[in-house]
Order: sequence, then structure tokens, then C-alpha cells
Amino acid sequence: MTTATAKTIQIYLPTGEPRGIRIAEITTRIVQAVLIPRSDLAQGKLRKELNLPGVYFLFGEGEDEAKPIVYIGQTEDARKRFDSHNKTKTFWKTAIFCVSKTQNFTQAHIRYLEWYCMQRAKEVARYTLDNGQVPDNSTYVPEPMEAELLDVFETISTLVSTLGYPVFEPLARTVSAGPRFYCRSRGCDASGELVEDGFVVFQGSKSRIDPTASMPESIGNRRKSMLEAGIIEEINGIYIFQQDYLFPSPSNAAACVLGASANGWNEWKDASGKTLSEIHRDTQDGDDSSEDVS
Repeated sequence: MTTATAKTIQIYLPTGEPRGIRIAEITTRIVQAVLIPRSDLAQGKLRKELNLPGVYFLFGEGEDEAKPIVYIGQTEDARKRFDSHNKTKTFWKTAIFCVSKTQNFTQAHIRYLEWYCMQRAKEVARYTLDNGQVPDNSTYVPEPMEAELLDVFETISTLVSTLGYPVFEPLARTVSAGPRFYCRSRGCDASGELVEDGFVVFQGSKSRIDPTASMPESIGNRRKSMLEAGIIEEINGIYIFQQDYLFPSPSNAAACVLGASANGWNEWKDASGKTLSEIHRDTQDGDDSSEDVS
């Protein structure tokens, strides 16, 4: 297990707008990431960084998708490529373009980085990869260059995640890093973990199929999209999670598992029977019923 090291990341706001165009870099590394909201694409195309070859990411969501969506590409003409995607791809809201501050990326560099980024995004499975199948790595790079590019990838991963899109971050920590919680009522047998951006239900968890009358419509829609995406599968009268899946909150996760309105802070319990609320929240004020998904 690798240990994360402290880092200083500089984010420059060229327009002064915190939600507008942003330029991010780790000052001791060669990679620079340019975030361009789709609404600011015309202004973003004026940035000189787009003169350079690089790898890019398009982030967004689909109306019926169970996960957010990412498209990964590489280009030596970012303006032309973004114009094309602006006409042909409807899902994306944000583009992030990663270049070398020392201007040493070649076609071989960016083709390898595109392939590796696609491979890692598919392995992590936090986002739906709009590219479809990950192609075989047909770009040969010498071993020293590959080692350098893997280091470049780590910087790209850090910058993209810092800008709000953790496409390469595993959904859950290692098993030993934090307590595992269980939901074992009403015929369910699910396990999961509280993480920074929600609650992860682990692969192999079992969920009831038949919903109760209290199950919110939003949970029914989420279950449908998860079925269509193959995240859950009906086997012998129950839903079984085919992969780890991130929910926006513990209550959302519990409601989906139970097929009912639920307060996840009470439903998820550790191996000793303590609730998620007892372990992670101050219980002196009592449980907050507003956490129910209803």
C-alpha cells in the first residue's frame, strides 16, 4: 500500500471566477491542467495552453445513467477537437485539458497517456467511459519513457481529482483503512463504507427486489438505471451488486438496498451493532430524521 505525500497545488483563476476557467498545477511537476466549463468554451479556446498537444477529459451526466460520464481523448489541435465535441456530444459540461509546461509531450506521449487513462478509468469504474471499449496499447514507448509517463499520470490524476473529478480514485479505501458497515434486514445482506463523497456499497451485496410502498420514485429510477448498466443483477429472486457502487449518501444507499424509505445513519451498522451515526456523528443531539430518503 502506497502512502500519499503532502502536496501544494496552485489553482489560477484567469477570469477571477471560481467556477469559471481554472489552471491547476503542482508547482514542482511539469503537468498543467486547464479546466474549461462548456459555457465558457469560446473564452477557453483563447488560452495559449490549447496550442500544445495533450490529453483531455469531458465530464458530464446522462439523464438515465447510473454513473457520471467521462470521455478521454488526446489531440494536437484542442480547439478543433473541442469544437467537434461541442457539436456531437451532448452529455458533457466540463473539459479538462492536460499539457506539459515544458512543452515536451510528443504524439507518442499523449497516445500512451490516453490509453493508460482509459484503462485506469475503466478499472476504477467510478465513471461510465463514453469511449466504449478500451483499445489495445499499440503505442510502443521505451521503458524509461513509460516510467516517466506513469509518473505524469499520477500528477494528472491528482490535478483532475482536485478540480472535482476523481475519475481515477478508487471508490473505497483498502479494507483495513476504515470500518465496514452492514445492512441486514428485510432479507438484505449488504456491506459498505462511508467515503469522502458518499457511501459505497460493495460488490456481492444483496438487495431485496420487491419495493415497499414507501420507496421513493427517485430510488426506483436509480435501481432501473443500475440494472440497465449491469451494476446490479437479478439472481434467484434478489438483486446482487456486480461491482462497488457509490451512492451520494448513506440514506440513499440504504433505501436502494432495502427498497424502502430509510435513514442510512441508523440502518448501516458495524460488526458490533453500532450504527453509522453512533460512530461518525455526535449522537447527543439525537438522530436527524431529515436524513431519511422518503
